[in-house]
Parts: sequence; C-alpha cells; structure tokens
Amino acid sequence: MAFGKLFMIPVTLGDENIKQVLPENVVSITQGIDTFVVENEKSARRFLSLIKTKKPVRELELLLLNEHSNEKDIPALIAPLLAGKNVGMLSEAGCPGIADPGALLAAAAHKKGIQVVPLVGPSSILLSLIASGLNGQRFTFLGYLPSEKNERVNKLKEIEKQSQKHNETQIFIETPYRNQHMFEDILGHCNPNTKLCLARNISFGSELIATKTVTEWKKSELPDLHRQPTVFLILA
Repeated sequence: MAFGKLFMIPVTLGDENIKQVLPENVVSITQGIDTFVVENEKSARRFLSLIKTKKPVRELELLLLNEHSNEKDIPALIAPLLAGKNVGMLSEAGCPGIADPGALLAAAAHKKGIQVVPLVGPSSILLSLIASGLNGQRFTFLGYLPSEKNERVNKLKEIEKQSQKHNETQIFIETPYRNQHMFEDILGHCNPNTKLCLARNISFGSELIATKTVTEWKKSELPDLHRQPTVFLILA
C-alpha cells in the first residue's frame, strides 16, 4: 500500500483576508483532506470552517501536536499516513514547522519515507524580514528570549554582539502580553545605533512594520505592542 502525503498547510495569521493571503490551490487541497494534525483544536476548527471543507468539520479527524507533545506521541500521528491517508499539518498561525512543533511530525515522516509537501502561505517571520530592510543574506531566528528580565537583558546584549560580529539580523518573538517589556528593554539596553524593526499584526489592517535605530525609536512616538502579535528584528 502506498503511503499518504503529509501536507504542511499554512493558515492565515488571523481570520481576515483568507483569499488575499492563501493561494487557491492551498485552500483546494486543504478542503479535500479529512485528517489533520493540529497545534490547537479550536483555532484549527475555526480555520477549516472558514475555508468550507468538503466534509463537515465535526466529521474531520483532528490529532493534537503541541508544545506538550513528545516523540512518544508521534507513532499515532504517523499511523494514518502509513495507512495511505493524506494528512494536513496545521499550526496555530502561519506556516507549520516554523516556531511550532510541526517539525517533529515532518522529521518522523522523512524517517518513514513519507512525502512531505510544503504549501505556500504566510510566515510572519519571513514577511517581517522581507519588509525590514535589514540583512536578508544572513539571519538567525531565535524563537523566544528568556522571560525573566535580567536574563532577557543579558540575552539581548549577547545577540547584539553576535549581530555586530557577523553582520547578522537577529529575529525573535515574545508572548504578546510581554511585548512592551521587550521593547522597553531593547531601547534601554541596546546600543544607540543598533537598528530595530518592529513587525506588528502582519497582514491585518493594523499592520505596522517600521525600522529605526534605537536612538530614533526613543525620539519617536512609541507604538502600542501590548497583546498584539509582534516580531522583533535587530541588526547591530
């Protein structure tokens, strides 16, 4: 029996503008799949309802893969693929496998010889880099920085040195309710000439993508980042 294919399915970064953000073939492929591995069941059901899957959403099989999952959970997620069924991987927002657990499933699929098919869609990380004007030839995505203030400040100083040494853009994210604290720490502890790009609410009507030096940010009216999805990029 032939294996099924694992489709890495991008979703919108919110509920807005599906037709403007996702190509038609991505929606069409997703509509025809009835088994999904998802990071969050509630947001997955909302997305699948919006694109109008061929089967009613209540009849779709949703298997959970999130930050609490580990390698012991993978065999059950791979089983439908080994049985010949196509499976879609959905992250909570954006592209699966980037800043989420989807990479675990893709790695397991490769070990079994299962085809992994990436579909085109929005990645807030890449979109922010594209628009930032910072170095797109050399960059590092760091995920989340430490939540404790002193550790976070030390990490900021460390990555600023790394950026300066290698002319490398450093990209990171924060839990939305801590965004303002992150912003304040960057302005308070990074060098005046370090460039900082804020990419907030990408693809929404309230989108903001702006790049300034630390000094220029301090002299400007500071945007509100509290509880709003934001990507931070610095280049020292």
